[in-house]
Amino acid sequence: MKLNRSSVGWMFYDFANSAFTTVMVTVVFSVFYVKSIAAGRPEGGEWYWSLAVSLSMTLAAIAAPILGAMADYSRTKKRFLFGFTYLTIASTALLYFAGPGDYLLGMVLFIIANFSFNSALVFYDAFLPEVSTPDTIGKVSGFGWGLGYLGGLVSLVVSLALVKNHIRWVWPMIAAHIFLFSLITFILLKEKKAATAKKANYLKVAVDRIAFSLKHIRKMPDLLSYLLSYFLYNVGIYTVIAFAAIYGEKRFAMSEQSLIIFFIIAQVTSVIGAVAFGWLSDRFNVRLSISVSLLVWIAVVTWAFFCRSAMEYYALGLVAGLAIGSSQANSRTMLSILTPLDRQAEFFGFYTLVGRISAVIGPFVYGNLTRVTGDQRYAIISLGAFFILGWFMLQRVHLARGKNLSKTYIFN
Repeated sequence: MKLNRSSVGWMFYDFANSAFTTVMVTVVFSVFYVKSIAAGRPEGGEWYWSLAVSLSMTLAAIAAPILGAMADYSRTKKRFLFGFTYLTIASTALLYFAGPGDYLLGMVLFIIANFSFNSALVFYDAFLPEVSTPDTIGKVSGFGWGLGYLGGLVSLVVSLALVKNHIRWVWPMIAAHIFLFSLITFILLKEKKAATAKKANYLKVAVDRIAFSLKHIRKMPDLLSYLLSYFLYNVGIYTVIAFAAIYGEKRFAMSEQSLIIFFIIAQVTSVIGAVAFGWLSDRFNVRLSISVSLLVWIAVVTWAFFCRSAMEYYALGLVAGLAIGSSQANSRTMLSILTPLDRQAEFFGFYTLVGRISAVIGPFVYGNLTRVTGDQRYAIISLGAFFILGWFMLQRVHLARGKNLSKTYIFN
């Protein structure tokens, strides 16, 4: 498969921004926030972390469809991507000043960073059909995720060197990582030329287009079924991302260094999962690929409930890496296939909206179950229900019919 400059630039954004998800959301900052920044709070550090995640994702959910529609109308996806990326960089670096007891400062800065990070993804994902063809879209998406996991791996290795004695320097390091490697994206990625719309009230235009799409999406049953499926299984995926390290620390008393090693191992299999399941998607079909990855997720959360040692948790991380790499890469491929080409940014806004709402629900459920039961095992096993329901809803998607409707359905 031959890649052009824009494709390479697009994929390098995954390398740049995955450091934020890996280190800030999943591994290091989440544990530091619970153990140090919010330590001693009567509600428990896990509760404040779940609140920070839920609030930031609520804001992202509200903004996503509006931003997507504005980007489609104004033809400025790259400009929005640039702005939200550098807001993520600034707020991440400023987390250096949030020390033990500064739980409100840490919460506010993380909310800004996570909101900006997720808002940038609306525009990044919407570039996928521009940098690929129908025959290569699965591979390009998979290679992007694979490169992203390599970026996460690099950031984890550097974090490992800092975490023992200089843990708060990890946050500015992550900001520098995103800054340096996103430059490759902004230099190489080109937005396709299109006639610029006349000046207008973009907010009004965005709201009108969203209402218009909501009316018509009911006539695209496979796209609607897929979005419902994605909503369900993403509850589980995002909650695992946000709480996996906290689960390991609380359940098995794993240190920051041990957790970083755990996720380094998981990153390796994530790369394999993203690339292998991207190939499976192109070789057979994307629905089959996602279906298999959801079965793996069901096995992962069941195993986590019965897991009895840190060594066993390491083995679980290998399997979880395969699941997360495959399901995330193929999710955006599936949406792009089922979405009309001239509505990509708008529907990626809906996709992000659905994903962000599920990312609000998951941590909220997890935090409350942990607080009520006092045992994270019951919170982790509850995620299995979301994966199972998501799998069954996915089987309602008729891929051939959905592809045909995406090419022939006229919005008027």
